[in-house]
Amino acid sequence: MFSKILIANRGEIAVRIIKTCRRMGIATVVVYSEADADSMAVEMADETVFIGPPPAAQSYLVADKIIAAAHETGAEAIHPGFGFLSENASFARRCAEEKIVFIGPNPHAIEAMGDKIESKKFATKAGVSVVPGHIGEIDDTAHAIKISETIGYPVMIKASAGGGGKGIRVAWTIKDVEEGFPAVKAEAKSSFGDDRIFIEKFIESPRHIEIQVLGDKHGHVVHLFERECSIQRRNQKVIEEAPSPLLDETTRAAMGAQAVALAQAVNYDSAGTVEFVAGQDRSFFFLEMNTRLQVEHPVTELITGLDLVEQMIRSAFGEKLAFAQADLKIDGWAMESRIYAEDPYRGFLPSIGRLVRYDPPVEGEVEGGKVRNDAGVREGDEISMFYDPMISKLSTWAKTREGAIDVMGRALEDFHIEGLGQNIPFLAAVMDQPRFRSGKLSTNYIKDEFPDGFAGLAASDDQQDIICAVALCMHRTLLARVAPDQLRQDWIAVVGHDRRAVRVSGDADGLTLEHGGRANRLDAVRWRPGQPTFRGRLDGRAFTASVKPAAEGFVVRLRAATQHVLILTPRSADLHDRLPPRMAADTSKTVLSPMPGLVVTLDVVVGQQVRTGEAVAVIEAMKMQNIIRAERDGVVKAVNAAAGDSVAADEVLVEFA
Repeated sequence: MFSKILIANRGEIAVRIIKTCRRMGIATVVVYSEADADSMAVEMADETVFIGPPPAAQSYLVADKIIAAAHETGAEAIHPGFGFLSENASFARRCAEEKIVFIGPNPHAIEAMGDKIESKKFATKAGVSVVPGHIGEIDDTAHAIKISETIGYPVMIKASAGGGGKGIRVAWTIKDVEEGFPAVKAEAKSSFGDDRIFIEKFIESPRHIEIQVLGDKHGHVVHLFERECSIQRRNQKVIEEAPSPLLDETTRAAMGAQAVALAQAVNYDSAGTVEFVAGQDRSFFFLEMNTRLQVEHPVTELITGLDLVEQMIRSAFGEKLAFAQADLKIDGWAMESRIYAEDPYRGFLPSIGRLVRYDPPVEGEVEGGKVRNDAGVREGDEISMFYDPMISKLSTWAKTREGAIDVMGRALEDFHIEGLGQNIPFLAAVMDQPRFRSGKLSTNYIKDEFPDGFAGLAASDDQQDIICAVALCMHRTLLARVAPDQLRQDWIAVVGHDRRAVRVSGDADGLTLEHGGRANRLDAVRWRPGQPTFRGRLDGRAFTASVKPAAEGFVVRLRAATQHVLILTPRSADLHDRLPPRMAADTSKTVLSPMPGLVVTLDVVVGQQVRTGEAVAVIEAMKMQNIIRAERDGVVKAVNAAAGDSVAADEVLVEFA
């Protein structure tokens, strides 16, 4: 077995690979950019090598630097993780020339299937049904428009070397192609160092199902069943699960057999994924193949008991697969939620900053199943604008799909992050939705269920009871410290639009809250003033709420429901009702940056007449370009930024007269 492996990646996947190498007794080397100098991966690795500035094109994508680091440290093999150089056939070939083992498929397999354009040509030649589209490179925007009109709208503009949801746009009109084609080329160049683009028909309301394959260098290939990845936003997977609630045994076997046949046809010899578009009637056809480890591989590991990183290492070393297809079985159900540094309340725009608090749920066996959290960060780390906004991947397992969802819901409650925007409330909302729990999924799910964006969910009756109980307990605890003589039994709790008279009794062992002719029992409380989470049980139901003081009262979030709660005496409640409502600030004459990032272009000048919907600026963060549009007609009075500037969220870019 290898004695030392270099990991040509960063973040959570670098940490993930280190953990497997440690278990296998293999030393590790991590390369790092300036932005990752203090990262968790750098701390955990046995050796580290600095490879340059933060932009990936100057560090993680520079093959010469990676190869030099391997030679410098004596690493026998390189694991590329996912993204960066993981699907670069030239890099794999260069490794072979330099007598370094590439932990991934052979260059031929990467060229045949890893490139999105070449994979479609190969699949078509092999008689596999593929999504209708233009299989070939596209010269320019005019050529892209011509192709799109021939295929018929809507179309999907995709980077040939793409992955991870980067370098993808759906175009419904000519204008979408005019704006989307150059944007995709720019993202592709920035993220993958390859700006080739192809266009295919966008199939509405499909399901995205992928088959995990695994091969060795002796001609053996198996599949490790499927993953459902239909919950996507901007073509970026958000929630994955294994197996799929759509498939029956017959369809699963057919998809698996097709995936294995494709892999065998190119002599595939590592972990890879064959992706399919599936209809609600279980029809399916080939979409593309990712010749690398997938972000969502933990759910496959949880239902099979296999370590895919270990299997990749063993395959690269030349070992035969230790099992056949007949030896593999599905055990239970697994869910994965991607925890992103993005603000769901601001259209999921990237959020950059420091993890002031990072308190993930406890991993391992829990009531009803298991919890696993793959992360590459710690409290105090910074989420950089230069890379993917992934904070961690939270996975759960249970015997049934409903059980896995329930365990995920509780794990999301227990996950607390402060310092930047994050999507935990949104993920919790999906887990609580009847449609998701029913398994009726499609890639349009988020668009269908949240057509106006995400603003949280209204609290259910049970959640309202918990939120009220939390605020009353917090108020009572604080009051007992500063004015114990003012403790009383009767209070008015104002929770959103709900106003309830509550009688509180009890002691440190628990409280009884009587209201509306019924009573709730709050006990097992673990909260002290200053703590950002409140854990307890209400009527036996364990919960964790995120809490913080407000100018008046408290802000309590339970899953996707956030409420501002006031605890008042009856007299104070009467006076509070007489206060005038607060007026919102007028921002109608400004264009604000919706997120922190880098100004790519600022497309207006002072004195220019701007129409509603017209592009004003392009802001880039986390390798994604976002077009900022005017929300009203007006004449530009002032321009407060320029291309190349770094801007903060809510910074004024343009002012109108």
